[in-house]
Amino acid sequence: MRWIDMDTWSRRTHFERFGAYDHPHFSMCAHADVTAYRQAVKQRSHSFNTAIVYVLSRVANSIPEFRYRIREGKVVEHDVVHPGFTIMTAEDEFGFCFVDYSEDYAEFADRAAERIAHFEENLSLEDPPGADDLLFMTAIPWVSFTSFKHPMHLQAADSVPRFAWGKFFSDGEALKMPLDVQAHHGLMDGLHMGRFFIRVQEYLSNPDSLLD
Repeated sequence: MRWIDMDTWSRRTHFERFGAYDHPHFSMCAHADVTAYRQAVKQRSHSFNTAIVYVLSRVANSIPEFRYRIREGKVVEHDVVHPGFTIMTAEDEFGFCFVDYSEDYAEFADRAAERIAHFEENLSLEDPPGADDLLFMTAIPWVSFTSFKHPMHLQAADSVPRFAWGKFFSDGEALKMPLDVQAHHGLMDGLHMGRFFIRVQEYLSNPDSLLD
Protein backbone atom coordinates (compact mmCIF):
# COMPACT_ATOMS: atom_id res chain seq x y z
CA MET A 1 0.00 0.00 0.00
CA ARG A 2 1.16 3.53 -0.69
CA TRP A 3 -0.19 6.99 0.06
CA ILE A 4 -0.97 9.17 -2.97
CA ASP A 5 0.89 12.50 -2.93
CA MET A 6 -2.10 14.86 -2.88
CA ASP A 7 0.07 17.84 -3.85
CA THR A 8 1.12 16.31 -7.16
CA TRP A 9 -1.84 14.01 -7.89
CA SER A 10 -3.43 14.91 -11.23
CA ARG A 11 -6.92 14.06 -9.93
CA ARG A 12 -6.77 16.32 -6.89
CA THR A 13 -9.27 18.85 -8.30
CA HIS A 14 -11.72 16.09 -9.26
CA PHE A 15 -11.26 14.42 -5.90
CA GLU A 16 -12.00 17.60 -3.97
CA ARG A 17 -15.01 18.48 -6.11
CA PHE A 18 -16.77 15.12 -6.11
CA GLY A 19 -15.62 14.29 -2.60
CA ALA A 20 -17.82 17.13 -1.38
CA TYR A 21 -20.98 15.54 -2.83
CA ASP A 22 -23.48 13.82 -0.54
CA HIS A 23 -23.53 10.87 -2.97
CA PRO A 24 -20.29 10.87 -4.96
CA HIS A 25 -20.71 7.43 -6.51
CA PHE A 26 -21.67 6.90 -10.15
CA SER A 27 -22.51 3.67 -11.94
CA MET A 28 -22.42 2.21 -15.42
CA CYS A 29 -24.35 -0.82 -16.68
CA ALA A 30 -23.57 -2.73 -19.88
CA HIS A 31 -24.35 -6.09 -21.46
CA ALA A 32 -21.34 -8.40 -21.37
CA ASP A 33 -21.13 -11.18 -23.96
CA VAL A 34 -20.58 -14.37 -21.93
CA THR A 35 -21.15 -16.87 -24.76
CA ALA A 36 -17.60 -18.25 -24.86
CA TYR A 37 -16.91 -17.80 -21.15
CA ARG A 38 -19.99 -19.67 -19.94
CA GLN A 39 -19.28 -22.57 -22.31
CA ALA A 40 -15.65 -22.77 -21.17
CA VAL A 41 -16.65 -22.71 -17.49
CA LYS A 42 -19.29 -25.43 -18.04
CA GLN A 43 -16.78 -27.64 -19.89
CA ARG A 44 -14.52 -27.46 -16.85
CA SER A 45 -17.44 -28.12 -14.45
CA HIS A 46 -16.59 -24.98 -12.52
CA SER A 47 -18.83 -22.51 -10.71
CA PHE A 48 -19.82 -19.71 -13.07
CA ASN A 49 -20.36 -17.35 -10.15
CA THR A 50 -16.82 -17.96 -8.88
CA ALA A 51 -15.46 -17.56 -12.41
CA ILE A 52 -17.19 -14.18 -12.76
CA VAL A 53 -15.94 -13.03 -9.36
CA TYR A 54 -12.45 -14.00 -10.51
CA VAL A 55 -12.47 -12.15 -13.83
CA LEU A 56 -13.92 -8.98 -12.26
CA SER A 57 -11.31 -9.14 -9.50
CA ARG A 58 -8.49 -9.69 -11.96
CA VAL A 59 -9.45 -6.73 -14.10
CA ALA A 60 -10.09 -4.48 -11.09
CA ASN A 61 -6.62 -5.31 -9.78
CA SER A 62 -5.09 -4.39 -13.14
CA ILE A 63 -6.46 -0.81 -13.06
CA PRO A 64 -4.96 1.42 -10.35
CA GLU A 65 -8.08 3.52 -9.89
CA PHE A 66 -9.99 0.44 -8.73
CA ARG A 67 -7.39 -0.01 -5.99
CA TYR A 68 -7.63 3.57 -4.67
CA ARG A 69 -9.36 4.12 -1.33
CA ILE A 70 -10.10 7.22 0.73
CA ARG A 71 -8.75 7.46 4.26
CA GLU A 72 -9.13 10.55 6.44
CA GLY A 73 -9.50 12.85 3.46
CA LYS A 74 -6.49 11.39 1.65
CA VAL A 75 -6.03 8.55 -0.84
CA VAL A 76 -4.16 5.26 -0.62
CA GLU A 77 -3.41 2.79 -3.39
CA HIS A 78 -3.53 -0.87 -2.37
CA ASP A 79 -1.20 -3.38 -3.98
CA VAL A 80 -4.03 -5.93 -4.15
CA VAL A 81 -7.78 -5.77 -3.51
CA HIS A 82 -9.94 -8.76 -2.61
CA PRO A 83 -13.52 -9.68 -3.52
CA GLY A 84 -16.40 -9.94 -1.10
CA PHE A 85 -19.58 -11.34 -2.62
CA THR A 86 -23.05 -12.47 -1.62
CA ILE A 87 -23.96 -16.14 -1.16
CA MET A 88 -27.41 -17.67 -0.69
CA THR A 89 -28.53 -20.18 1.91
CA ALA A 90 -31.19 -22.87 1.63
CA GLU A 91 -33.51 -20.59 3.63
CA ASP A 92 -33.31 -17.87 0.93
CA GLU A 93 -31.18 -15.66 3.15
CA PHE A 94 -27.93 -14.16 1.99
CA GLY A 95 -24.61 -13.40 3.60
CA PHE A 96 -21.20 -12.09 2.62
CA CYS A 97 -18.24 -14.22 1.63
CA PHE A 98 -14.70 -12.80 1.44
CA VAL A 99 -11.87 -14.46 -0.50
CA ASP A 100 -8.22 -13.45 -0.78
CA TYR A 101 -7.50 -12.70 -4.43
CA SER A 102 -4.96 -14.74 -6.39
CA GLU A 103 -4.08 -14.15 -10.02
CA ASP A 104 -3.86 -17.92 -10.46
CA TYR A 105 -7.40 -19.03 -11.30
CA ALA A 106 -7.11 -22.58 -9.93
CA GLU A 107 -5.75 -21.29 -6.62
CA PHE A 108 -8.49 -18.66 -6.40
CA ALA A 109 -11.24 -21.18 -7.22
CA ASP A 110 -10.00 -23.53 -4.48
CA ARG A 111 -9.91 -20.67 -1.96
CA ALA A 112 -13.40 -19.57 -2.99
CA ALA A 113 -14.87 -23.06 -2.57
CA GLU A 114 -13.37 -23.30 0.92
CA ARG A 115 -14.55 -19.85 1.97
CA ILE A 116 -18.06 -20.33 0.55
CA ALA A 117 -18.43 -23.55 2.54
CA HIS A 118 -17.29 -21.71 5.66
CA PHE A 119 -19.63 -18.76 5.27
CA GLU A 120 -22.59 -20.98 4.38
CA GLU A 121 -22.19 -22.48 7.84
CA ASN A 122 -21.37 -19.14 9.46
CA LEU A 123 -23.70 -16.63 7.82
CA SER A 124 -22.51 -13.07 8.30
CA LEU A 125 -23.31 -9.56 7.07
CA GLU A 126 -20.14 -8.09 8.57
CA ASP A 127 -17.14 -6.80 6.61
CA PRO A 128 -13.62 -7.67 7.77
CA PRO A 129 -12.94 -5.15 10.58
CA GLY A 130 -11.10 -2.06 9.39
CA ALA A 131 -10.52 -3.39 5.86
CA ASP A 132 -11.04 -1.25 2.77
CA ASP A 133 -8.93 -3.32 0.33
CA LEU A 134 -12.17 -4.90 -0.87
CA LEU A 135 -14.43 -5.19 -3.91
CA PHE A 136 -18.15 -5.60 -3.13
CA MET A 137 -19.99 -7.94 -5.52
CA THR A 138 -23.43 -9.48 -5.88
CA ALA A 139 -25.31 -11.67 -8.35
CA ILE A 140 -28.98 -11.05 -9.21
CA PRO A 141 -29.62 -14.14 -11.38
CA TRP A 142 -33.40 -13.65 -11.53
CA VAL A 143 -33.46 -10.37 -13.48
CA SER A 144 -31.81 -9.05 -16.65
CA PHE A 145 -31.63 -5.55 -15.24
CA THR A 146 -30.60 -2.42 -17.14
CA SER A 147 -29.42 -0.44 -14.13
CA PHE A 148 -28.52 -1.14 -10.52
CA LYS A 149 -27.88 0.84 -7.35
CA HIS A 150 -26.10 -0.56 -4.32
CA PRO A 151 -26.87 0.42 -0.72
CA MET A 152 -24.10 2.42 0.86
CA HIS A 153 -23.31 4.83 3.66
CA LEU A 154 -23.90 8.45 2.74
CA GLN A 155 -20.32 9.32 3.54
CA ALA A 156 -17.75 10.53 1.07
CA ALA A 157 -15.16 8.14 2.52
CA ASP A 158 -17.12 5.07 1.34
CA SER A 159 -14.87 4.35 -1.63
CA VAL A 160 -15.08 0.58 -2.22
CA PRO A 161 -16.20 -0.20 -5.82
CA ARG A 162 -19.33 -2.29 -6.21
CA PHE A 163 -20.29 -4.79 -8.91
CA ALA A 164 -23.51 -6.61 -9.82
CA TRP A 165 -24.40 -9.04 -12.58
CA GLY A 166 -27.79 -10.41 -13.59
CA LYS A 167 -29.73 -13.02 -15.54
CA PHE A 168 -28.47 -14.22 -18.93
CA PHE A 169 -30.46 -13.34 -22.01
CA SER A 170 -30.16 -14.23 -25.69
CA ASP A 171 -29.21 -11.61 -28.27
CA GLY A 172 -29.23 -13.38 -31.61
CA GLU A 173 -26.66 -16.17 -31.29
CA ALA A 174 -24.94 -14.48 -28.35
CA LEU A 175 -25.58 -15.03 -24.66
CA LYS A 176 -25.35 -11.80 -22.73
CA MET A 177 -25.39 -10.77 -19.09
CA PRO A 178 -26.03 -7.36 -17.50
CA LEU A 179 -23.02 -6.09 -15.58
CA ASP A 180 -23.11 -2.99 -13.40
CA VAL A 181 -20.15 -1.18 -11.84
CA GLN A 182 -20.45 1.55 -9.19
CA ALA A 183 -17.52 3.62 -7.94
CA HIS A 184 -16.50 6.89 -6.28
CA HIS A 185 -16.28 9.69 -8.85
CA GLY A 186 -13.49 11.37 -6.92
CA LEU A 187 -11.28 8.36 -7.66
CA MET A 188 -12.23 7.49 -11.22
CA ASP A 189 -14.16 8.62 -14.27
CA GLY A 190 -16.04 7.01 -17.15
CA LEU A 191 -12.68 6.53 -18.86
CA HIS A 192 -11.53 4.11 -16.17
CA MET A 193 -14.85 2.28 -16.12
CA GLY A 194 -14.65 2.06 -19.90
CA ARG A 195 -11.23 0.42 -19.60
CA PHE A 196 -12.68 -1.98 -17.06
CA PHE A 197 -15.54 -3.10 -19.31
CA ILE A 198 -13.22 -3.46 -22.32
CA ARG A 199 -10.75 -5.65 -20.42
CA VAL A 200 -13.52 -7.77 -18.89
CA GLN A 201 -14.96 -8.42 -22.35
CA GLU A 202 -11.53 -9.34 -23.71
CA TYR A 203 -11.21 -12.03 -21.04
CA LEU A 204 -14.79 -13.24 -21.48
CA SER A 205 -14.20 -13.61 -25.21
CA ASN A 206 -10.91 -15.48 -24.71
CA PRO A 207 -11.59 -17.72 -21.68
CA ASP A 208 -8.79 -20.23 -22.28
CA SER A 209 -6.17 -17.54 -21.69
CA LEU A 210 -7.76 -16.87 -18.31
CA LEU A 211 -9.00 -20.21 -17.00
CA ASP A 212 -5.96 -22.28 -18.06
